[in-house]
Amino acid sequence: MPDSEPDAGTVPPPVAAREAIGSRTHPLTGLVQGVLWAGAAMFALLGQLAAGGDGEGLPIWVDVLMRVGGGLVVGVTFGFLTWWFTRYLIDGTELRITSGILQKSSRRIPYERIQSVDIAEPFLARIIGLAELRIEMAGGKSSRTSLRYLPLEDARRLRRLLLGRAHGRAADELDAETAEPELELIAHVSPGRVVLGTVLSLDFLGALVGLAAVLVAAIWFDQVIAFLGGIIPLLTWLGQIVSKRVLAQWDFTLTRSDTGLRIERGMLSRTSQSIPFARVQGVALEEPYVWRRLGWQRLEVDVAGYASQGSSDSSDSSSTLLPIADPELAAAVLDELVPGAQSVPAERVLVPRRSWPFAPIGWRYRWVAADDVAFVARSGWLERTTDVVPHARTQSVELRQGPWQRRLGVATVEIHTPKGPVDADGPHLDAADAHRVAFAQLARARQARAPRPA
Repeated sequence: MPDSEPDAGTVPPPVAAREAIGSRTHPLTGLVQGVLWAGAAMFALLGQLAAGGDGEGLPIWVDVLMRVGGGLVVGVTFGFLTWWFTRYLIDGTELRITSGILQKSSRRIPYERIQSVDIAEPFLARIIGLAELRIEMAGGKSSRTSLRYLPLEDARRLRRLLLGRAHGRAADELDAETAEPELELIAHVSPGRVVLGTVLSLDFLGALVGLAAVLVAAIWFDQVIAFLGGIIPLLTWLGQIVSKRVLAQWDFTLTRSDTGLRIERGMLSRTSQSIPFARVQGVALEEPYVWRRLGWQRLEVDVAGYASQGSSDSSDSSSTLLPIADPELAAAVLDELVPGAQSVPAERVLVPRRSWPFAPIGWRYRWVAADDVAFVARSGWLERTTDVVPHARTQSVELRQGPWQRRLGVATVEIHTPKGPVDADGPHLDAADAHRVAFAQLARARQARAPRPA
């Protein structure tokens, strides 16, 4: 009997097969897990030796072998079992991930809830060509789901598939061999410029000056051990600055697609992060004191959901839109995310002089403004920050006036947005101006969210 013709809605075989059979991640996931456990064991050993532990009388090389070997065996075993009992399944309506060794759990992710899909390549996984897929969803307490670890090409194909389904494309358009969408290059920040910008930042210079002062004092008073309590925190601070500003932002590339921006960055661990236009809640332009003399800016962005994640990727790194940029480039990127917004509107509401007790120097540099597109607030004299919030992203407006503010005739306006680097507030405005700004912003927010006429 001849085969019947497929119905018009039948899924083509490559996609149908992929949807019918659950898949495992890469088997070397267990190896990566084992190496991480071995590293943790080695770190614990170093901590014990630093505290004066003697390894229970064993020679140091035996103690090292036992700890590292034990951590490796336990890690590989646990990683293999986790990999064996983890499967992901793609069907016509959702992505399902089942996991659990003793207690099974199944997570279902409807395509319409997918906001973005990122690819992370942690250092150990990157060495053997593996990557982690991070799926961000709308709402919920735990809105991030991860698949560890997939071959890099498989991760890219799965990202294309999930994003295509999230944007409502039909299954027959989403074969695994579909090419990557064309990306338009917006900016590439060279490693040299990232390093130079970090070296010329106030926090880096402050950490260096503090470290030099502690070292000089330790040598002058011949009390190196006594000053270790100051040296170690300063070295840790320097290490965090270098890690977040240099290693994490190394070879930074910003590109544009039809649905949003894509960021690729990182020296040891590489990250490919998507920022959908619809999830942008606000943009902050930061200008440290030294950078202002050179005409440099740093752009941070509020992306719905990122700030609440407890992932290995810090919210700092996730929110960096451009680590260093010229004013023209910063203005162009701001216009991509908030079309028509100006970082310095023509009409501004200044903070009155009588508010100086709250900020003896900084009051001169504070103002708020609004145009037809966004609410803008500026503050800071050592590090100047300009926060831009589209009217439609305003969640609520708070008008606050404490006893001392009432005495001085000032009040504070807070524009509430999701948690992140953007903080568009108007502190210590004239009380009459604060009332006018607050109610005007509420009206603009309602108007921006009102349905458009057909």
